[in-house]
Amino acid sequence: MNIEPLHDNVVVKPASQEEMTTSGLVLPQTTEEKPMQGEVMAVGPGKMDENGKHMSMSVKVGDTVLFTKYAPDEVEIDGEDYLVVSEDKILGIVRK
Repeated sequence: MNIEPLHDNVVVKPASQEEMTTSGLVLPQTTEEKPMQGEVMAVGPGKMDENGKHMSMSVKVGDTVLFTKYAPDEVEIDGEDYLVVSEDKILGIVRK
């Protein structure tokens, strides 16, 4: 993937929301409204402050982040689905 997001945008590869039972049946995602998560693939330079300098981003490539279901825009890059979400719509970073 070769993309450089602008401003405070973050490109995220969405995590699979499907669950599998112990017997191997795939359960589809439920219709509940719940946060989504994914891995950060690219990060923009950040918003500009009043002096024209970029403010640093809170996330970095490789982070797993949580965001609300309707926050991101869906895009296809090199035949794969990704999400583009503004940094202020990211709820948090998942720490392992």
